[in-house]
Amino acid sequence: MRNWVSTFGAGVAGAALIASGALAQDDGSAAASAAASAEAPAPATAPAPTAATADASFDEAFPQMISEEMVQGDLAPPGPLVQEWSTDNAASLIAVLEGIADEGLDPADYNLGALRMAVLAGPSDDLSALASKNFVWLVEDFRDGRTPANAREQWFVVDPDRDRFRTGDLLSEALEGGDVAGTLAKLHPTHPDYARLREELSVTPESETTKRKLIRANMDRWRWLARDLGTQYLITNVPEYQLRLTVGDRIISTYRTIVGKPGRTATPQLAEMVSGVVFNPTWTVPQSIVQGEGLGERVLGNPAWARRNGYRGTRGANGYITVVQQPGPGNSLGRMKLEMPNPHAIFFHDTPSRGLFGNTNRALSHGCIRTERALELAITMAILGRGATRDEAVEIATSGEYTKVPITKEMPAYITYFTMATDIEGELRTFDDIYDRDAPVLASLDQPRVQNRSGESDDEVIVIEDDPRDTA
Repeated sequence: MRNWVSTFGAGVAGAALIASGALAQDDGSAAASAAASAEAPAPATAPAPTAATADASFDEAFPQMISEEMVQGDLAPPGPLVQEWSTDNAASLIAVLEGIADEGLDPADYNLGALRMAVLAGPSDDLSALASKNFVWLVEDFRDGRTPANAREQWFVVDPDRDRFRTGDLLSEALEGGDVAGTLAKLHPTHPDYARLREELSVTPESETTKRKLIRANMDRWRWLARDLGTQYLITNVPEYQLRLTVGDRIISTYRTIVGKPGRTATPQLAEMVSGVVFNPTWTVPQSIVQGEGLGERVLGNPAWARRNGYRGTRGANGYITVVQQPGPGNSLGRMKLEMPNPHAIFFHDTPSRGLFGNTNRALSHGCIRTERALELAITMAILGRGATRDEAVEIATSGEYTKVPITKEMPAYITYFTMATDIEGELRTFDDIYDRDAPVLASLDQPRVQNRSGESDDEVIVIEDDPRDTA
């Protein structure tokens, strides 16, 4: 595992010291002492964090869970999808198609034979139409992925590359600049794992069909994401049970995770923005527990037990009972959660049951992602997101009071699903397909290429009623 103090640099070294070593998850005095002695410069000043009392309202504890609409801006109309081709440009396109298997795609998906014949016949409308069609198909497969949406189970990532790299514009660029191969190559994912899988495919014998198909499926999964994930982001690979914090193309730190159980509580795949860090969170208990398990009546009927467990219950005039677990060492969300508005109500959070991180199989939650060393992650995110200085973050973390720190610097979070990927030790390996999501992707590789593919999933959006209690 990489040492993020040495790789990130002095600017956040003091915060790293606090977060990774001096700040023990359950020792507030140690954190305060470390904060006082750290000498590293604090990040740039940002707006002061907002605070709320421990009996925060539901809206404060669980903010709006719907992402904002994507603003595309004023874009000029894209270029036409059929443009004039010279034989030289068409020959370059043929060369790309002849090497397409290196990218995990199938040459049989394209009109390679017909295109060769058209080139021999010289420039014509037929050549331009055929070459344009194959170029468009390559753009779609490189940029968006070959797998149709109905084979991407619970994959709700909206890929922005369709708007960033518009097909007609790319066609114009390739033909006007005379660099067909270069224009298409810039669509490949920039994450190192894509290149690593490509290399593995090149050295895997054709006879190892099962392995080659798995490599191809996971190469395609990278195309489902944005080509460039950003300069700093969180990315978790669900089957690996690991979360990575990446800054400046370097993995700064890794954290073991606990993810959703298979079935309706399986963790979906998302790409969302972290909007804030909640220190010492409250947990508004879902009605499936308040009513379904009788927790509401127990809280109201046994005040001493409720106090010991941090529960506060209220009964409305209509008899409806609301139960909120207050901040504290026994809070089911632990000592932090990362706000990440999305229609699935999925977020990252701490847990008081930290012994579960030692399990080999960590598909144990109701959908949300529990994160080890969560307080370290929370303080680091608050600093990197410029919502708090180092000293402010430590003071807030150790206050015991519900406090929400906004993230003002963009911080994407990617929840992905790769069954072949580079592990935290830097080795390429396979992971158990815990949700059985490989089968439809692998099957699609054996089917003809689907044209006019949708970029959005039509899977059911399962809103998680998260139960972060230790039920394992």
